[in-house]
Amino acid sequence: MSTSTGPRTAPRVLLDAAALSGCRRRVHLDHAPSASERPRALPDPAIEQRRADAAAHRERIGELLARTWGADWASTWPDGAAASAGAGAGPRAARAERTAELVAAGAPLIWGAVLPVDGDRRGTAELLVRAPTGGYVPLLVVRRRITDPGEGARTTAVTDPWPQRARHDPDRKVRSQPRDLLALAQLTRLLQAAGWAPPESAPRLGGVIGLDADVVVWHDLRAGHWPGGRSTLEEYDARFADRAAVARSAATGGPALAAPSRITECRRCPWWPTCEAELEQVDDVSLVAHGETARLLRESGVATVAGLAALDPAAPPAELTGPLPGPPFSDLVALARARRRGLAVARRVPRVPVSRADVEVDVDMESFGESGAYLWGALLTLPGGARDGDPETGYRAFATWDPLPTRDEGRSFGEFWTWFTGVRATALASGRTFAAYCYNEQAENRWMFASAQRFAGMPGVPTEAEVRAFVADPCWVDLYGVVSTWFLCAQGKGLKKIAPAAGFSWRDPEAGGENSMRWYRAAVALDGGEPDPVQRERLLGYNTDDVLATHALREWMSSDRVLEVPLVSELRDATG
Repeated sequence: MSTSTGPRTAPRVLLDAAALSGCRRRVHLDHAPSASERPRALPDPAIEQRRADAAAHRERIGELLARTWGADWASTWPDGAAASAGAGAGPRAARAERTAELVAAGAPLIWGAVLPVDGDRRGTAELLVRAPTGGYVPLLVVRRRITDPGEGARTTAVTDPWPQRARHDPDRKVRSQPRDLLALAQLTRLLQAAGWAPPESAPRLGGVIGLDADVVVWHDLRAGHWPGGRSTLEEYDARFADRAAVARSAATGGPALAAPSRITECRRCPWWPTCEAELEQVDDVSLVAHGETARLLRESGVATVAGLAALDPAAPPAELTGPLPGPPFSDLVALARARRRGLAVARRVPRVPVSRADVEVDVDMESFGESGAYLWGALLTLPGGARDGDPETGYRAFATWDPLPTRDEGRSFGEFWTWFTGVRATALASGRTFAAYCYNEQAENRWMFASAQRFAGMPGVPTEAEVRAFVADPCWVDLYGVVSTWFLCAQGKGLKKIAPAAGFSWRDPEAGGENSMRWYRAAVALDGGEPDPVQRERLLGYNTDDVLATHALREWMSSDRVLEVPLVSELRDATG
């Protein structure tokens, strides 16, 4: 005997705004019924930490606004708290009901709003602000920088979150953050669907409070910020329709509307093991040529790494209608050939030019997000031989273990700068040459300038002009630039990728910038309790190895051992 169960109800698809600025393939995998059977990456503690930091940032902003606006401020969180752990957290149904009650009552400021679901979309807003024309506009609180020095942004003070008071800001320009604009657009569409938006004739505005928490930046969602002059709302509508179609097809077992292809986002995606296996199986060209470059190559008939490696480096496919973004075509062919041979690097020149000196210092800095730089590590070596009065060679650390942000950071930086410039002055005074090395100077330069600004006048802290003169001096050598110029790197250019080619390995198997964030929290007891001395030692060991890796890399590039690395010109065909 059989019974009919009737028509099967299609699985529900609900998309948050994050799906609009991310990978289409991820949307598919997030909604495919078979997803639970596919390999995923382990949870990334660094991502979890950033989420926790963002939640704490939102909570601080909520508490500030609650103190400022008193009875005009209302929260959907239990007991009227300013807590916010992100979309989907907390008693969502109860908060949605409370949001509706506060809207009906005309509350001026509604914190932690959960908006009514509309079709395939849902959303939460840190704040809904009642507009003078009636209805509400959304406001986000994010833990990233949303402005740069300049002019032209429309802002209000962070404690004055009313869009009608926004004025031209002579000191700030908007930093492009497409995901914020798309999130505001999704909230606007949800408000419209619920009947909670301002009248159609009113401006369509949305606000963002960023990491610095000094202003609200107000965006006109009808302005043409996107390619072709499309407004944010027009761009949002097109993207949402696309992502919703991808999700619905995946959820109902339909065809996959998004194929895997390697892009920047893959580095932090939990689905990367699944996509990597699929790409490896078909030898997909995006394993070498990422993003838009891979798409254009596929359209020209080059779909695999082997196919790319077999091409003439001087003759791009005739089907290409214009130049490829990213590396030159000849480099892409060489990278494909290097990958086929399992090579991490290949030389562009017979001898790699690396500036060397009689007195050398390798430098590496450790920072904690945007909060500051808590550790400057340095390794002094004397290739030209020691002289009387020279400082002791070896590694030394200049650290603060007061939780960042702290004025003690200025003390540690001042001590580092005093020692560092003292070594340089001693070398030059004795007629010797001096050089200092780092790997990717953007980080060190950023925090040298920031420290000079924030701790001006503290003992040992240089002026901005002194920092500017130093970073412009040829004695400051960025080995990342040397590697980028004279090597092709088939597996990435990060120090952790390149130093092993020089024979260096880290003692800590979990060594990495992201993990160091977690170690730092324990080292200074950011989450309460007692500081963990074991994690302090772990951070010092990690920094020591980063400095030693920098030293090992330049020694290798200056030695005959580098000649063991094949020249790009020797990678003559796909099989080596």
